[in-house]
Amino acid sequence: MKIKHFLHLFIVVLISLTFSCSSDTNSSQATDFSQEKNLFNISYGTNNQQVFDLYLPANRNANTTKTLILIHGGGWTSGDKADMNYIVNIIKQYLPNYAIANINYRLATIGNPAFPMQINDIESVIMKLENENYGISDQFGFIGVSAGAHLSLLYGYAHNPDVKIVCSIVGPTDFNDVNYTSNPFMVELFQGVTGVNYAANPSYYNQISPVYRATANAQPTIMLYGNADPLIPTTQGQSLHNKLNQLGVYNEFYLYNGGHGDWSIPDQLDAYGKLVTFIQNKF
Repeated sequence: MKIKHFLHLFIVVLISLTFSCSSDTNSSQATDFSQEKNLFNISYGTNNQQVFDLYLPANRNANTTKTLILIHGGGWTSGDKADMNYIVNIIKQYLPNYAIANINYRLATIGNPAFPMQINDIESVIMKLENENYGISDQFGFIGVSAGAHLSLLYGYAHNPDVKIVCSIVGPTDFNDVNYTSNPFMVELFQGVTGVNYAANPSYYNQISPVYRATANAQPTIMLYGNADPLIPTTQGQSLHNKLNQLGVYNEFYLYNGGHGDWSIPDQLDAYGKLVTFIQNKF
């Protein structure tokens, strides 16, 4: 893979995140499996946030076509699937035989905690993909960013062993990390997101921490982190990397200079090149 090709793609993404393909909106329009189809805002629940976009490759096959599920970040309380369009572009360019499901999920608010609500939404998307005639297999991998990476890891490790791979881009892995427990801002954020008192319920926070839910059956995992991230301490990625190594689970851990994904262009190109190679090799 030549870096100039990734640089070209990066420039294209900065200019436009739109596509010229058809914008069909229901599965009945996707039954010609020889044709590429883009289906937008497919509903999987009664809440208006429960929608996803589905990008279906040409010549797909219900036995072999794999699907990458994208989960956006936003601190579990904000964000939108549009934030992941740059990754949609990368996949379509370099992994054209994969289907892509770019999902929205119900955002946490006071009285509506993130867990298990957002995990349930991911499960509902999986069920929708499995039960509709989209011409794709039941092989799924996850790419998440920040809070979306946390949800991807937690869902794969603790809720669905059939997930094939998990890709974490600056995702939290351990809510009981001392770098969080000693940070009043993060304590307040986590309590607002979960509705659970932080100091009084460490076992609850272990239950929603991927580092404590990983087992020897955990999925192959790639982790991309920044060494100066004000939201995700370096210990978050390193702890999960160490845990997976102890368990004998295949994983890749890369640390870049910079913060919450705002790395230099060469580092971003390197990171997404490694992401593509990992998917090609493990999924």
